[in-house]
Amino acid sequence: MSASTRDLVGIIINRTSRTWRTKLDERLSHLGLTQARWLVLMHLSRMDGKALQKDLAVSVGVEGPTLVRVLDGLERMGLVERVGVEGDRRARRICLTPKADSVINDILNIGTKLRAEALTGISDADLEVFYRVMEVILANLLAPSAK
Repeated sequence: MSASTRDLVGIIINRTSRTWRTKLDERLSHLGLTQARWLVLMHLSRMDGKALQKDLAVSVGVEGPTLVRVLDGLERMGLVERVGVEGDRRARRICLTPKADSVINDILNIGTKLRAEALTGISDADLEVFYRVMEVILANLLAPSAK
């Protein structure tokens, strides 16, 4: 029995995503970075190196307690620091430390090499179509469902 491409698209998206993350984790392991840690660093980097802890949790897509454990590890590594927010005793701003700059550069360089390997043999035109299709799939998944 043969399945159509439409039936298999979710499986290939999932396998590709998992494999990409696994390969990146392997290549970043020498830096002491798990997926959770490098994701937080990259999100913080894209947020100009600082963000309220609650905003960072939303950006990364994790619950507060999960983020706290990741931040504990990054703080022990000297890559982030937590700073109190004036006027709100409970809020914390998470800031990248100067030490994080070289680690983020390493992440970017390793990620660039992996991306080049993964996209070998794919034309720019095919990649543009693929990207547009993935944007539509994501938008469809994020849209309120019509139950």
